Amino acid sequence: MQLSKYIIVICLSLFLINCGDTNTSKQTSLAINTNLKSAMLGDTLKLSVNNPKKLNIKEVSYQLNGETVDENYVLNAITLGEKTITATVKYDDNTEIISKSIKIYNNIIPSYYKYEVVNTYPHDITSYTQGLEFHNGELYESTGQKGESKLRKVNFETGEVLKNINLEDKYFGEGLTVLNDKIYQLTWRANTGFVYDVNTFEKLSTFDYGTSKEGWGICNDGETLFKSDGTEKIWLLNPDNLFEKSHIEVYTEKGKIPSLNELEWIDGKIFANIYQKNGVVIINPKTGGVEGVIDFKPLRKLVKQHPDLDVLNGIAYHPERKTIFVTGKNWDKLFEVTIKKQ
Repeated sequence: MQLSKYIIVICLSLFLINCGDTNTSKQTSLAINTNLKSAMLGDTLKLSVNNPKKLNIKEVSYQLNGETVDENYVLNAITLGEKTITATVKYDDNTEIISKSIKIYNNIIPSYYKYEVVNTYPHDITSYTQGLEFHNGELYESTGQKGESKLRKVNFETGEVLKNINLEDKYFGEGLTVLNDKIYQLTWRANTGFVYDVNTFEKLSTFDYGTSKEGWGICNDGETLFKSDGTEKIWLLNPDNLFEKSHIEVYTEKGKIPSLNELEWIDGKIFANIYQKNGVVIINPKTGGVEGVIDFKPLRKLVKQHPDLDVLNGIAYHPERKTIFVTGKNWDKLFEVTIKKQ
């Protein structure tokens, strides 16, 4: 009786596999052909199907990352990075879906920007700066390290702490941004973000990250939150429900830029620190393309040298003064700078 059960299960499994298997690529050898192994923004991608067995193909439709495209598709209205091309091929009474990966790079070389220090202010040397942002002329700062993470409002001219709350010891504080009188603060690997009232610092709610598993930097354009997770990806969040709507991947004309950290929205672009580097990249938020680079490395020599001194991190734009404020992890100075394309 037991043996009969096994035979029935095996036969049923074989029946289901034979009836349900619609992907016969090993038998048909269909494949997607492209004119480009990798592409740049603005290129024309030409698609076709390699059909070595001369199957009677009746119809082919193409998609690029889920969007229907023509067999001759100009790569303009698209974000950069690794994409998947799929082709739905109908032949005889069969339908087969085949796929292929392609990387899309930016089509410009990033411009180099020079900076000029216009003012220098004191900064708490014990603050492991993770997020920095101005709101209504006042500076807000988020700091990291377990047991030392804080959310602060600071008088940027004197360094005086105007308001402060400490995070629980289990949290490692990361970036922050202010939108609609709410502060959004990230934590690193706890998959948790916090929402506060900007005036009282009362914690209003918490949120999970979703697909992105870590919190690094965050900024906003007045409508959407942009969140980095330590990779080349920047996630777009709906501020009403904190769901990750989509993401962009940050690329130059040569490759991806990983380790994106603190973010700041400045005049329609995203400025991003790169972790363990003392530079900033300027990103087109529609494509993910890097359009500019600022090397702030010399600033590190202008701060107090001590064992806990770490890299540049912290970008805040002051819209009324039209200047950018930068500092670093455990830096004793906050620099106000202007930038100019070289």
